[in-house]
Amino acid sequence: MRQHATTGEPARVLIVEDEPNILELLTASLELSGFATRGAPEASAALVAADAFTPDIAVVDVTLPGRSGLELVGDLRGVVPELPVLFLTARDTVQDRLAGFRAGADDYVTKPFSLEEVVFRLRAILRRSSRSGRAGQAGDGTARSEPLRYADLELDEDAHQVRRAGRPVRLSPTEFALLRYLLLNAGRVVSKAQILDRVWSGQADDTRIVETYVSYLRRKVDAAGPTLIQTVRGVGYSLRLAEEERR
Repeated sequence: MRQHATTGEPARVLIVEDEPNILELLTASLELSGFATRGAPEASAALVAADAFTPDIAVVDVTLPGRSGLELVGDLRGVVPELPVLFLTARDTVQDRLAGFRAGADDYVTKPFSLEEVVFRLRAILRRSSRSGRAGQAGDGTARSEPLRYADLELDEDAHQVRRAGRPVRLSPTEFALLRYLLLNAGRVVSKAQILDRVWSGQADDTRIVETYVSYLRRKVDAAGPTLIQTVRGVGYSLRLAEEERR
């Protein structure tokens, strides 16, 4: 059973799907797999459910009546900050998938889908999010890990917080996992393939996803200071100050 890291309760999944049969099927499958669920058929109902249910992760159909799932993600994260999102959609082109990731998706499953795959991907996202529900700060007597630091950048895994020059930087769970991997390898060059393997757990094979998320991360992390996320052409990426900024 998938549980909260701190309470032992099942992780909560909000399912936003307008097709009753698919909503019923997902609800039954996820509950059999140990999740707690709440369903909503459209965007406004999803926001009400998110406020009352406080989900740990959301499964969102891209095509919803009235308001698309792509537009809904930002509103959901206004209710539950940093909420991980798995998109479901019948649109399966590369452009459609990239649009989903640009909208803030943590992963993407196309219809028709395998229920086992949805469960697998939800669990993988929750592992990446370092939350498994509302993990928060350690309050059970366990030792806290030291924050990861480079230059004026700091990542606190226990509090799930990032700061640049003392100012908070809000990241999605996948952005957080990507930055953590770069920090663990600060000063070294890591390839796109390595990032796919470690951050996406081998569940993605298109390196354009890495490029997209590095772009997102740069906008947030490097917005107010010297550039830290460097591109090493033909090789990959490295977290380090540029040569002129180290002098």
